[in-house]
Amino acid sequence: MKYRNIITIASIFFSLVSCSQDDTYIGGSTSGGESEMTSIYPVPPAQWMGTNDPYYSAGYTGDIMPFFDNGKFHIYFLHDAQNKPAGKGFHDIHEYLSTDLAHFTYEGQTIPFGKTADPDFAIGTGSVVKVGNLYYFYYTGHNETPAFVQSNARESVLCATSTDLKNWTKVPSFKITAPAGYYNYDFRDPHVFYNDELKKYSMLVSTQTEPGRKAVLLHFTSADPTSGKWDVQTPIYTTTPQENYLMMECADIFKMGNYWYMLFSENWSGNKGTHYRMATSINGPWTTPENDRIDGEYFYAGKTASDGNKRYVFGWNARKTPENDLGNKDWAGNMVIHELIQNSDGTLGTQAPQKVKDLFSKNRIAEIDAVSENVTITSGNYTLSGATNKALATFKAIGKKARIKAEVTLGNANGISGFVFHTNDSGSYYKIVFDIAKGKIIGYNSASQEVTRIPFQFQINTKYAVEIITEGSVVVLYINGKAALTNRIYGRDKNKWGLIAEGQNIVISNLQITQPE
Repeated sequence: MKYRNIITIASIFFSLVSCSQDDTYIGGSTSGGESEMTSIYPVPPAQWMGTNDPYYSAGYTGDIMPFFDNGKFHIYFLHDAQNKPAGKGFHDIHEYLSTDLAHFTYEGQTIPFGKTADPDFAIGTGSVVKVGNLYYFYYTGHNETPAFVQSNARESVLCATSTDLKNWTKVPSFKITAPAGYYNYDFRDPHVFYNDELKKYSMLVSTQTEPGRKAVLLHFTSADPTSGKWDVQTPIYTTTPQENYLMMECADIFKMGNYWYMLFSENWSGNKGTHYRMATSINGPWTTPENDRIDGEYFYAGKTASDGNKRYVFGWNARKTPENDLGNKDWAGNMVIHELIQNSDGTLGTQAPQKVKDLFSKNRIAEIDAVSENVTITSGNYTLSGATNKALATFKAIGKKARIKAEVTLGNANGISGFVFHTNDSGSYYKIVFDIAKGKIIGYNSASQEVTRIPFQFQINTKYAVEIITEGSVVVLYINGKAALTNRIYGRDKNKWGLIAEGQNIVISNLQITQPE
């Protein structure tokens, strides 16, 4: 997680601009005072309190802390307000509620940030666990004001309790700070669960060794969380010299089948995003799969929840500042959810939740805009012969919400091919392409700069099932139920899109466009 509490004239300007464009690019309700969300990739709606206080404006979805209970997903998240008045804290915890992960209601604020002298003047990521009839929300307290850090740790683990998952009471007597040998400036993101192997409750905390500054997931245990007593153990994982992570944020741990999985996110290396490790025991040893990524770097802070049948990973799709195709990646954005699939070798794959797929039931014809001379169209199949010269076929805009399905076959061992989404009338475009030589799916912005990527090993003359689900500027590509690549593409809904091949020959078959009824 990352903290942002500096407001400049420029950021205020872009906040006002983004608010006016919210319905076009971000999604969610924009009329104010509503709880029913209109988005499958939601952000908090505008004026959720129905007041004129500028803090209670539309915002963005930050780090997500999902918890399933009694048939409902309680999706807690850090709220990133568009307007942050001077002197107030930030990143209070808000909630979405869902039974199917395709429809959401917005429940508003659940845990407020504290005052200037409180350890939770800003709030960071945490997790929920049920002990007896009481729910415990362990979360990060963050306060880096000069007066506070003179005599306090910048970050600590705090707690609030609830009997109904809606009304939370902070426990002022509870506070865990970094023990000796660990860095109290970075000590956050508690993940708490009942550990069947130890018959105790475990808590993972993201921190660093001190001295040495090596990223670790520190382990605490408690026989009874109601006592407030947690004992420090040795780290459950320490970054290797090869990884050299600065922080392993927003950790999660769960068992699926015969394997344990540990998720964490990092945002400083050349391999940014949500990673995972796997083991046959919660005590390790933890192994790194060939592809240890859940998604590309525009999907961050992935944490999971299960309804007892399927497990889902919840992350946020980063927005850009300014909000255009060439803007810089910024913290928080829209919530994106993937269903996790366990492959036969124990590795994890991703696909869209079934209820999200079911939303798109209305067929729409792909209306051709233009094709280059090296594109052949036969019975709805598109052959792009781009080995020598770029091949391009474009279609008319398909609006805010759409699902694109197709089967893709690559004919050459080199070159790139895939999909383009135009951002203006001059012909520039964002492209999501399959690079067979690099073994990656890559997103490039309209300046041909690599933005995000995910490893994927392609074979020639092999048919791949591609599914793209898009809403506003959120564009998520799935392939074979094995991998997902989340992108942020401004202007996507109002401009042309298409197919491309550069140095590659491809066949796109069974192209289908569907939209919600």
